[in-house]
Amino acid sequence: MTTVTVALTPPAIAPASPPRGLYPRGVWTAILAVYGVLVVGVPVLHLLVPAGSALHLSDYTVSLVGKILCYATVALAMDLVWGYAGILSLCHGLFFALGGYAMGMYLMRAIGRDGVYGDPVLPDFMVFLDWKELPWFWLGSDRFLQQMLLVVLVPAALAFVFGWFAFRSRIRGVYFSIITQALTYAAMLLFFRNQTGFGGNNGFTDFKRLLGFPLASPGTRVVLLVLSATLLLGALVLCRALVLSKLGRVLTAIRDAEDRVRFCGYDPPSFKLFVWTLSAAICGLAGALYVPQVGIINPGEMSPASSVEIAIAVALGGRGTLLGPIVGAALLHGSKSVLTRAFPELWLFVLGLLFIVVTRWLPRGVLGLLWREHDR
Repeated sequence: MTTVTVALTPPAIAPASPPRGLYPRGVWTAILAVYGVLVVGVPVLHLLVPAGSALHLSDYTVSLVGKILCYATVALAMDLVWGYAGILSLCHGLFFALGGYAMGMYLMRAIGRDGVYGDPVLPDFMVFLDWKELPWFWLGSDRFLQQMLLVVLVPAALAFVFGWFAFRSRIRGVYFSIITQALTYAAMLLFFRNQTGFGGNNGFTDFKRLLGFPLASPGTRVVLLVLSATLLLGALVLCRALVLSKLGRVLTAIRDAEDRVRFCGYDPPSFKLFVWTLSAAICGLAGALYVPQVGIINPGEMSPASSVEIAIAVALGGRGTLLGPIVGAALLHGSKSVLTRAFPELWLFVLGLLFIVVTRWLPRGVLGLLWREHDR
């Protein structure tokens, strides 16, 4: 039994231990500079520079940057629970997808008579499957504010209910990770079914407009990218304030010695449940911005592999740094976009090799390596 337990234990990837104040001096200046490039430079190069110019950013590039920003937000949310509370989640892809589905429901209703079948109420996939009326959980899905509430509430509610039972039962470590992966897989199988009412294998696609603005227009595309960058910056500021507070110190103590924290009179499940639910809500918001930029959401986003990629991005950038997972997500998904186009059959091998390299030679990630050089 002892041998099996050790074999199943996840690799010990140490937090990067950033300097006092979380970041070295000048890092915030660099962060704001990058944010300025994203919200000013990218729109200018996309909208004002002629398409024939070498400086022009194509529609594909703008959408790719927006997509990576959404993935970076999810990696940041993952680091909040893994890097600071010691909770290795393998279901953050599910929270991300649920936010995307809530937004996708609104986008499908916004198609209206422009759909293939021209039905003003039923989405195309429901007409194709011979549905006669909207299911009860689709009622009001044409209201933007309602769906934005669901974008946050649905992932947060699922995380709260699941976390309540898991943390109160003192399930942690590899066992918690396995259960979260099982949850993700079960949800994926559920959404694959046509009878569930979420488009089955094909999911939602063929979106036309958002709040009356055509999604194909360059202006809408740029606004979505700016919102994605703003969400990422806002989430980073929020998470930094959280981990530097007394709550953050309690979370770190729980990560390092949960039993000692309990003996000191604290209730670790309550702290873990709060940060777990907050992390899920952030993932939902990222998913809501992801869907209109890529134009599709299907059960594939819920696959366990997607959640594993999120964990790899956190480990690659540097667990327990907040900024590291953003860097890791950019490196991982940027490489994925290039390699899956040039050498699609090699991507999974590269991903596996990357995980081995990070676990063996970069246990503190890219950012941890840079900070170690900075501290010398």
